[in-house]
Amino acid sequence: MRTDDNLNLDRLLKLRLLIARFGEMDQARWWNTRGLLGHFGEMALQRGFPKTHFFAQARLVFNVATHRCREVFDPPGSITLWKLPAEVEDRFEAEWSDWIDHADEWITFASEIQAPKSTDILEEARRLKLADDDIIQVARQLRRSAENRAVPIPGEHRPSDRILALLALGFFRSEPGAPAIPYARLGG
Repeated sequence: MRTDDNLNLDRLLKLRLLIARFGEMDQARWWNTRGLLGHFGEMALQRGFPKTHFFAQARLVFNVATHRCREVFDPPGSITLWKLPAEVEDRFEAEWSDWIDHADEWITFASEIQAPKSTDILEEARRLKLADDDIIQVARQLRRSAENRAVPIPGEHRPSDRILALLALGFFRSEPGAPAIPYARLGG
């Protein structure tokens, strides 16, 4: 599977952080973490990880979100925000050391997601400059599948910044306590 070698991995991290925070029990109740990416999570981990607590928080919630999403809907031959091709996940994983080395640059974003200003994922994505009006309009056209566990992105795709954004933004079709997992069939 070919991928876009120019994927913006910083943006992917921010998209995952946005959705991870929204899915916590004190927000949409999609996975079993409570405010770990919020102020309480910061207080709990800051003492043991003074410079890298934000990344420790993120890792924990990402692991829980990945597990929960696979539990709800794990489509074969497809990608989700939490299940990308191995080469993309490997590149993402390799970036962690650089992000940690530049942890100070992430402080503002970390504080921005601690307490979302809106319960609307699309509005939060716009506020955080992760989505413009065009991609939000495309996301608004996405629909839940008949069994309400998934949000298909029509067609076949390969990972790109646009598809990764839709995989995140499609979570807006979820309901409190009932995530609908956006997915895209691999192809192209």
